[in-house]
Parts: sequence; structure tokens; C-alpha cells
Amino acid sequence: MKKFLLVLFVLIAFTSISSELIVYTYDSFVSGIGQKVVPIFEKMYGCKVKLLSYGDAGAVLSRLIAEKDNPRADVIIGLDQGLLSKAIKYDVLDKYKPLNYGLLKYSELMNDYGVPYDFGALAIVYNKETIKNPPKSFEDLLKPEYKRKIVVEDPRTSSTGLSFLLWTIAVYGENYLNFWKQFRENLLNITPGWDEAFEMLESGEADIMVSYVTDGAYSYYYYGNIKYVPIVMSEGAFVQVEYASIVKNAKNKELAKRFLEFILMEEFQKEIPLNQWMLPVTEIEMPEAFNYVPKIEKTLQIPATIYDNLEEILKKWSKIVIGG
Repeated sequence: MKKFLLVLFVLIAFTSISSELIVYTYDSFVSGIGQKVVPIFEKMYGCKVKLLSYGDAGAVLSRLIAEKDNPRADVIIGLDQGLLSKAIKYDVLDKYKPLNYGLLKYSELMNDYGVPYDFGALAIVYNKETIKNPPKSFEDLLKPEYKRKIVVEDPRTSSTGLSFLLWTIAVYGENYLNFWKQFRENLLNITPGWDEAFEMLESGEADIMVSYVTDGAYSYYYYGNIKYVPIVMSEGAFVQVEYASIVKNAKNKELAKRFLEFILMEEFQKEIPLNQWMLPVTEIEMPEAFNYVPKIEKTLQIPATIYDNLEEILKKWSKIVIGG
């Protein structure tokens, strides 16, 4: 069977496809890993790929939903568990199981409507040069000493922000809004996406942000030391998985299928660590910097029904935190 798949991939790779694949994704994918992997795919399949971004993943999905009756995109990249659930609810995706799905290290990451390409646990990340007594729990985040020092991403537009909101639900259950009522007092800003939040951390405008445990690897790789230190909250970690999916009624569905298979190939996966700063979903050799990623001792889960009520959850969050 494996030999058959290998032959099939070779045949496909040398078949010229005179088409253009339209991919919707978030900003940092376009400016980062997209620059590495897209030329490889274009050469492999004799095609052109156009990466289009409209902000962070939540904003990109909103665009896709708005175009539901006449979709422009063939593939959407960057939906996490929450956004994938929303996309399924709005019926904007097609099911597809890649021929090479067996390459996945963790088959449970697979979804009928999305192919996982990376994953990582969220963390509270702080600048060790400005924060000498970092928070270690969600309750610590409420301390007055952190007033207007923390930046978070908006869960209405950002996949990271949505995952953080779900993390608070995993910790506090039905009482999560009580946490946010107090936590908002310590917020310096709520950014549209991860990029804007990290810019505030790097510029020194913010001291703490919501990010990922792999930020320790990023800090070591670029600074030679752990300047931006990730903290796994004592209550437990929340793992975010990112998916790529085929858009329903895509004009170039066959090439879209090839792209979803491509993201599980080594050519794509080996670029995940030092570009996405997340963990790959297949077995690849990891860079030395990832030795500085803290170990996860406990992970938290949320009931599947939470994903069915995201719109109502976001409305309640907005009323409490934004006031609208």
C-alpha cells in the first residue's frame, strides 16, 4: 500500500497542472512559512499559488463565510478547533482525508473537515527584563502589580485569542466571565491578532502577552537567551491545533486536495518549527532551540458542546470586556 501511494505521488508530482490555487490564511503565514513552502509546491505540481490574508484567522473565516454563495478561495489555512467548528456550522468546508494521513504522529488530531499541520500549547509569555515576579496561575494574572501590563488577542478575530478564551472556560467553567471582569483591569490592549500583540511585547510597550510555550525556543533562537519566557499556568495547559481545509464549492478542488497532502510532507513539516514556532504533526528532526520548550504536565479539555455555543460565548465576552 505504501509503495502504491509513493508511486501515485510521483505521478502526480510530474503532472503539469496549469491552474492557480487560491489560499486564504492569516498574515504571519503569508509573510513567514508561506514564502518557504509555496515555491516548492508550485514547482512540484506545475501551478501557481496565491496566498491571500485578511488579518488573523477569525477575520479570514469571516471573509470566507461572507463569500459562501460564491467562494473565491480553494483552501483555507489556520483554523483551530474553535474556528473549524464554526466553519463546519456555516457549511463552508468540504470533507477530505489525505492519501498520506498515515504520516500523522497523533491520528486523533485528524478531523473530517480539516488536516492538522501544527499544534502547540498556549502560555503566558513575559519579558524577564521587566517582570521579576511572573504570574504562575490564572489567579496571579489578577494581581494589581500587573495592571496595564498585559496584552491579549481578540477572540472574535484571532485564533490565539479564541483559544485563550476557551482556556479560561476550561479553568473556570461557567464562572469564566467572573475571571474576565477582574482580568480586564490588567489589560493594556486587546489586539486583532497575535502579530500585533507580539510587536507590543518586542517594542517594550507590553510586558506580558498570551502566546505559546514554544516562545522559549523562539527567544533562544533569535536572542541567544530566553528573554521572552513562557509560563505554563499551574491549572494546566490548553493545546491549540491548526488546520487546513478545502473550501466548499472550490473551483480547483483537485489541486486543493494535493495541497492538503503536501502539508503533511517533509518539505512542509520541516519548516514548521522555525517559521510557525509550533510543533509539527509528523516525525521530523527538531531544531536545538526546541530543547527550551517547557514540558507540559497537564492538559485541560472542554466539553464538545462549548464549540456549538461559540457565538453566544463571544457575545457575552464582548459585553463584559469590550462593553458592546
